[in-house]
Amino acid sequence: MQMTENKWRGAGLTEDTLENVPWPSTDADAAQALVARYLTPGETPLVQAKGLGGDVWVKDERGRMGLGSFKALGAAYVITHQAAEAIGGSGADVTQALAGRTYVTASAGNHGLSLASGAARFGAQAVVYLAHTVPEGFAQRLRGLGADVVRAGAEYEASMAAAATGARDNGWTLLSDSSWPGYVELPHRLMEGYVVMAAEAARQMPEPPTHILLQAGVGGLAGACAAYFRKVWGEAPRIIVVEPEAAPALYNSVQAGAFVTTTGPVSNMGRLDCKEASLIALKGLARDADAFALITDEEASAVLPELAALGLETSQSGGAGLAALRHLGLPADARVLCILSEGADA
Repeated sequence: MQMTENKWRGAGLTEDTLENVPWPSTDADAAQALVARYLTPGETPLVQAKGLGGDVWVKDERGRMGLGSFKALGAAYVITHQAAEAIGGSGADVTQALAGRTYVTASAGNHGLSLASGAARFGAQAVVYLAHTVPEGFAQRLRGLGADVVRAGAEYEASMAAAATGARDNGWTLLSDSSWPGYVELPHRLMEGYVVMAAEAARQMPEPPTHILLQAGVGGLAGACAAYFRKVWGEAPRIIVVEPEAAPALYNSVQAGAFVTTTGPVSNMGRLDCKEASLIALKGLARDADAFALITDEEASAVLPELAALGLETSQSGGAGLAALRHLGLPADARVLCILSEGADA
């Protein structure tokens, strides 16, 4: 594992590219109210994991809304917000609030499931672009939710470009979980949905943590959670963002002091294998994270049997924060919060 300290901590980057990019939302009340009214109720558990070093608490997102990952709070949350706006106080049938609208995205799996589920719930159509490296099992699950699946490109970035083209050519609504210059409104709303998870974890923790480990692909989960945890716990917890060594998008950007595009081989942490960071996430994490760590595919895999023995079966992506924990050498009195972001079949 490699780790770099964040010299921008507290102030954030000064790069001009981020000037018109919003900070991550911390409005948990609004997000929780929307989820409670329109989406599947019930919070996910926080479980204590014995034998991983220190006092380790794991926010288990494998059962979120029946979709198997924290991403259930993302695209579906945005679509729900738009459905609520569409009906206003009219009392119209919310299940057809977005009939005639089509949402399109690129996904490595879980984000697409959230979009497909949200679209189906409110009468909209969903189109999901998948890179050829995404397992066919995800494509089948997407089709089962009513989505049209299009294969495009050898990696996530290529499928993102194809989805953007599809949106432009067909008049569809592009709903990405990343953000870039000129495209921030919907991903900002999407990250607000993740604050529901962070607020639950903050309520469930018996004491504030001393360390928080947050895995990142484009950075939506990490950026949303870090912003909220700073709001409720202040400066004390040490927040470490964990990425694949093959996709150091945030790590390299923070080191450079500016957004950079990265390259690398395909990682077995498929949902984290993103070569470009979301600008909203980068802006927030440059302010809120204390350090950024890179783990290898081998390190991500090595922790899985140990987690399975604890009843925390997950994938290399879902357990990346816990994989990094094994290499930190934290003191026995450390209180650690990690997120198990997806199930083993992701």
